[in-house]
Amino acid sequence: RKMTREELCKVRTQHIAESFKQLQPAFMALGDETRQQIIMTLLTSDHNGIRVGEITSKTHLSRPAVSHHLKTLRDAGIVNMRREGTMNYYYVDADESQWKQMMELAEYVYEVARDISENGSCRKKEE
Repeated sequence: RKMTREELCKVRTQHIAESFKQLQPAFMALGDETRQQIIMTLLTSDHNGIRVGEITSKTHLSRPAVSHHLKTLRDAGIVNMRREGTMNYYYVDADESQWKQMMELAEYVYEVARDISENGSCRKKEE
């Protein structure tokens, strides 16, 4: 049987809620201006990554502050790290992080919002 409009809306909003819950650590990590500054520093650095000392000099933050924020960003799946001997290099990799999932969630929310605007309902137009 075909789903009702209400059932379709429930499925779509449930998917959004589950995605928000899964990505909550990433969104929380991104909400901090200092972490945003660190991400911007990483995005403008070499693709091989940079060390804490270089981030410290570029952001004028203390080493302990940079290390703390990098841990938060790594735990949230926003920033990656690779180790070379005793040295850690931090970088952003679109394929090894939460960036793709966040983009997909934003696109899905946009699609649902667009359907509401166009159809007066969260169901897709063809449904």
